[in-house]
Amino acid sequence: MPPDKAGIIPRLYPSTGSPVNPTPAVNTLRPSACPGLLRIVQALDGGICRIKLAGGSITAAQAHAVADAAQAYAGGVIEATNRANLQIRGIGTEESALIAMLLAADLGPNNAAGDDVRNLMLSPSAGIDPQMLFDTRPLAEQILNTLQSHPRFHELSAKFAVQLDGGEALAMLEHHHDLWLSAFVREGETLLAFGLAGCPGLDAPLAAVPLDQGHALVVAVLEAFLDIATPEQTRMRHLSVDNLLSRLTLPLLPSDGFNRPPSGALQHLGTYPQHQNNKLYIAAIAPLGRLDATMLKGAAHLASEYGDGTLRFTPWQGVLLPNVEKPHAVTEHLAQLGFLCSIDQPLARMIACTGSSGCGKALADTKADAVQLAALSTDHNVHLSGCPRSCAAAHVAPVTLLAVSPGHYDLYFREAAQPGFGRLHARNLSIEATGALLRARPRSNTDD
Repeated sequence: MPPDKAGIIPRLYPSTGSPVNPTPAVNTLRPSACPGLLRIVQALDGGICRIKLAGGSITAAQAHAVADAAQAYAGGVIEATNRANLQIRGIGTEESALIAMLLAADLGPNNAAGDDVRNLMLSPSAGIDPQMLFDTRPLAEQILNTLQSHPRFHELSAKFAVQLDGGEALAMLEHHHDLWLSAFVREGETLLAFGLAGCPGLDAPLAAVPLDQGHALVVAVLEAFLDIATPEQTRMRHLSVDNLLSRLTLPLLPSDGFNRPPSGALQHLGTYPQHQNNKLYIAAIAPLGRLDATMLKGAAHLASEYGDGTLRFTPWQGVLLPNVEKPHAVTEHLAQLGFLCSIDQPLARMIACTGSSGCGKALADTKADAVQLAALSTDHNVHLSGCPRSCAAAHVAPVTLLAVSPGHYDLYFREAAQPGFGRLHARNLSIEATGALLRARPRSNTDD
């Protein structure tokens, strides 16, 4: 990863003396441009702290702690990321106090050196989805504990990521992962198909293992990766698949019969029944991935009053409240807090990176431009990226606007045969011209 990723510079901090998960000394944290809970990195708008959430889940009390930390030690801006984590932006000079507050809320790793590798994505509806083939959470907990406690796995890149898919209707299936596992049933037995450097929604699996061998498979694949990767080969895509598979001693099964159904197109927004009788989940989006402390505390209060006291963040940069019995009241309150609760709201179709207001790499103020574009009612799913790094979207959006200068973008349409953002349709468009062009173009069903 380039050392100047997204215009941020690594900064390492000494121990805070906190009795809970004390912050490690400087030499414990490796240099990286990726923010973590224990590594604050600098951007144009201040420091960034990334809080990695196990399965995207957080308790109401922990949500209050994040909101309080953002208010006390930063500018109050909180981001929901496309990996179902949270970030605090605009951190000032009291980084150690902010870290200590988050650690006291039990939001840190169980091993300081393991913070970087807590990259395991689940469905936001894990354990409650009517379509799930198994509850992924116990296996996920086992995998996360191993990632954090196994010293060798701390050598993995801070970007190295694993996905565990239980067959849920609500699942992000287009985010590429270094290793993905996806459940399917063959002859009455639940198996885990797996693949490398891809995703279950787009790629064919390499093989499968019985469900009870899922943890062993993850360990074997990661150890094989570390055995053969050079220091420059930090991601699974850098290696030969055959070379890695040849090193696995774990018995593998054919993946015949695997066919991952698509995720529900809009199930990251709205009210849906759970696997549990008479229980519902409510999902909403934070506009352009941004929350403030009031929004986060408000959602936490709703989770406590109407749900089970937990919230789950989603890869669509939103929040999900599980185990709700009074959905109308929750939806109404979420909307009052500023969350987007309907796909009919134009901003619900927009993704935008931090933009030039906070990132040294961005060529345009993407969030402000997204608000302007949404007001033009284009009815398309649009990703605005301030530079080619595509930090806001880990998948290819139906429409991508790539900034070339303030307020001007190149326009791409997604096409499976085209690499990167897709097919270049027009160059150097203003937001007004983009809106006019998109309004004149019927929305394809690939937008759903």
